[in-house]
Amino acid sequence: MRARRGKTLTEADIALWRQVARSVKPLPGRAPVEPEPLPETAAPAPAEIAIRAVAAAMPVKHVPAAAPPLAPIERRLRTQLRRGQQSVDASIDLHGMRQDEAHLALHAFLRREQRRGCRIALVVTGKGAPALALFGDERGVLRRMVPHWLRLPDLRSLVLGFEEAEQRHGGSGALYVRLRRLREHGP
Repeated sequence: MRARRGKTLTEADIALWRQVARSVKPLPGRAPVEPEPLPETAAPAPAEIAIRAVAAAMPVKHVPAAAPPLAPIERRLRTQLRRGQQSVDASIDLHGMRQDEAHLALHAFLRREQRRGCRIALVVTGKGAPALALFGDERGVLRRMVPHWLRLPDLRSLVLGFEEAEQRHGGSGALYVRLRRLREHGP
């Protein structure tokens, strides 16, 4: 096997290529490419033995299931909320809480309301104190952090989507949170 620019590959390079070629999964609809076979009488190269030993010693990584995607609140439901035709099932006010307290309270609230069958929850974060905003800093720590928390994997199993609330429910200082249905595990 020859490499570019006229250089020949070493036995270690060839062994490494064969190892990689065996581990590659082909694209859908394509046949796997078989690496060139070793001669029957040749023993595996020391580099190939080393590669096999390292590959066998490496732990198999468990890939966690991807967090379910977030979806925006549907236009029809948003219109119903704005007109008062759909009510908010539950609400929590995080005013005056520290970040760690608010995060724990939000997590417990969403889990509890999901078990109760709540469809839409209102999370009031407040807009932040204007006196604390210095030199162009954005006001409202919870106002910034709650959307971030709702996107984290530990809450994605609870949250279907969220959006800023209508003015009558708090406007930019509150969020509508749509909760996922709790899946019952049957017998």
